[in-house]
Amino acid sequence: MNPAAAIPSSLFSLRGRVALVTGAGRGLGLSMACALAAHGASVWLNGRDAGILDAAVGQAGAAGAAAGGTAQALPFDVTDEAAASAAVARVLAGSGRLDVLVNNVGQRRRQPFDELPAQALRELLEANLVSAWHLCREAARPMRVQGFGRIINVTSIAGPIARAGDAAYTTSKGALEALTRALAAELGPQGINVNAIAPGYFATDTNAAMVDDAQTAVWLRQRSSLGRWGQPDEIGGAAVFLASPAASYVTGQVLVVDGGYLAHF
Repeated sequence: MNPAAAIPSSLFSLRGRVALVTGAGRGLGLSMACALAAHGASVWLNGRDAGILDAAVGQAGAAGAAAGGTAQALPFDVTDEAAASAAVARVLAGSGRLDVLVNNVGQRRRQPFDELPAQALRELLEANLVSAWHLCREAARPMRVQGFGRIINVTSIAGPIARAGDAAYTTSKGALEALTRALAAELGPQGINVNAIAPGYFATDTNAAMVDDAQTAVWLRQRSSLGRWGQPDEIGGAAVFLASPAASYVTGQVLVVDGGYLAHF
């Protein structure tokens, strides 16, 4: 007997669920949006560039066609609190509920600690931490009324570990990981599960220069258990799992998707 046949398909079904994924125009955000739609969710894709977002919506909609999943564009800047609040209101008006929030937007500024202005740190924290805080608060309101919710914060392996010249990013992602635990404790009694996904090295457009670098490829083969870059579509399963009934008793956790980078030395 195939062990997979014993697992009810409904365990990972997202039919009837409504999701909002930030930073979903490309890369990991788009991959997670496509995966959620492919499992039946109605997905609102956020981004700032309307042209890129329209193409992404087409891709996510196609991914969801067979399972009844749908995709819609929701352009706004996550660091604009008024716009973010209005966006959540639009989701509620258009879909009647909000079940899953994926906070995927993230910025990075690699610079030595003693050369990084405090204002640059503040701006990075606004994008990587404060925007997620605000959207979590906005999403939690309808989720409390529903008695159900799934919040997924995209952190990084740069949360628990660090390297020189990247202090601001590591600080922001470590704080987002801590926020995940804090909100899991606070929102759990209202039926809201809060978890995080910590990606490792993924071959996204943002990392194109590193992906094409032969020395980086050699280093990654030596440094990670699987010895390769992750492909963007390999992140989707983690988002589906945490959003699905399969993760009903999982909260306050960080699911690391890194090809064994943290486990390997």
